[in-house]
Amino acid sequence: MPKLAANIVYRLPITKARINLGAVAKRAHLAGEYFILEKDGIPIAGLMDANEMEDYLEARNPRVREHIRRSHGEFLAGKHRAAEDLLAELRRTSRKRPPRTGRKP
Repeated sequence: MPKLAANIVYRLPITKARINLGAVAKRAHLAGEYFILEKDGIPIAGLMDANEMEDYLEARNPRVREHIRRSHGEFLAGKHRAAEDLLAELRRTSRKRPPRTGRKP
């Protein structure tokens, strides 16, 4: 399901979030909203969509960051092709292969 809103950040007391946790989690997941949870007015935690958080954590991985850096360099150097070209090649090569029977050789 597409995100309806992006980069909307709400601040709310953690006690209110606890009472409405299902609704808050649903809004984070479906609408892409962010929530800063506060205790006595002090921000202590954040809530966001799990897929976005996984992407964020993956991007923090040094190996992933290096791969992104190299890929970006290759793109800037012109080492890329249009998606339509790749899809056409995949269609051509998939027609050449015999259909899979589901049996292992």
